[in-house]
Amino acid sequence: MENSKVEDLLSKINTLLDEAGTKINAADNLQILEALRVEYLGRKSQLIDILKGIKDAEPSQKAKLGQRSNLAKSQIENKIQEKIKQIKEKELKAIELQEEIDISIPPSGIKKGHKHLITTTIEEVEDIFMRMGFEVHYPYAIDDDYHNFESLNIPPGHPARDSWDTFWTEQGKIAITHTSSMQNRILSQQKPPVRAIVIGRCFRNEATDARHEHTFTQVEGVYVDKGITLPDMLGTLKEFFSKYYKKDLAVKFTPDFFPFVEPGGMMSLSCILCNGEGCKVCKQTGWLELLGCGMIHPKVLEMAGIDPKTYSGFAWGFGLERLIMLKNNINDIRLFNSGDLDFIKQF
Repeated sequence: MENSKVEDLLSKINTLLDEAGTKINAADNLQILEALRVEYLGRKSQLIDILKGIKDAEPSQKAKLGQRSNLAKSQIENKIQEKIKQIKEKELKAIELQEEIDISIPPSGIKKGHKHLITTTIEEVEDIFMRMGFEVHYPYAIDDDYHNFESLNIPPGHPARDSWDTFWTEQGKIAITHTSSMQNRILSQQKPPVRAIVIGRCFRNEATDARHEHTFTQVEGVYVDKGITLPDMLGTLKEFFSKYYKKDLAVKFTPDFFPFVEPGGMMSLSCILCNGEGCKVCKQTGWLELLGCGMIHPKVLEMAGIDPKTYSGFAWGFGLERLIMLKNNINDIRLFNSGDLDFIKQF
């Protein structure tokens, strides 16, 4: 094949490439692009006709024409794919604009929710204690044996562990049985005076009924300083409960055993329902037993690095749900975690 014919075929390829590029750029939908693909790359395309003319060329000329033809084919394919991408992106953008949602527009016809009764009570309790000079801390939901038991004077094998039966993970961690699990951390990281409360969820392996729940909210409190005595504890708790129930209440301390306090006991309030006169709730005694408390055991102070000969303190722990039940005349503790909307909407 003469050089002039080879140059003529190369010119046709260049012209075909320019023509295809112009039509592809002008295409505005996928149907047109498919038609152009068939026109320029199909079996009956102009490019195929050009390639048929290569058979009579010299080997070196065939290689040159073949390379140029393959390059042209590849360029046309790439232009078509790029155009397809542009058209699809344009279509998607149009759909997005059409279906765009303005999240700043207030919803209509949807009733707003409100905080759960436990949440609002936690905030109220925190506010009262902070005004009394206490700091607020939160526990680890999963903790180790040392902080949940050993640092509270409950070593392995101690019979008191039975009353705090709990859930264990496969890694040997504990779903905390009481917010007292934070007591050692708080006392060992601060220098007296220490005034702190810990509010969080606790878990116990316990049969449930109207008065008992396996998951509940507890409020732990500690106060350590020089010269702290039992009357200081009773006065502090009397002040809190009087603020919470919005009435002046009497308190009573009854001795009981807890490994982490000495002396320890239960604190009772004058019944808020009958004002101490006697009713079914207080079993005609005029008193409601609400929490365990006492003077922090010297060993607990020592394990936290505090000298019990210089400092003393008290601690307490009460279940938040029980306080709420008394205040709002709720007769079943299981309602708090039931998800019952009829119950939740009341508060």
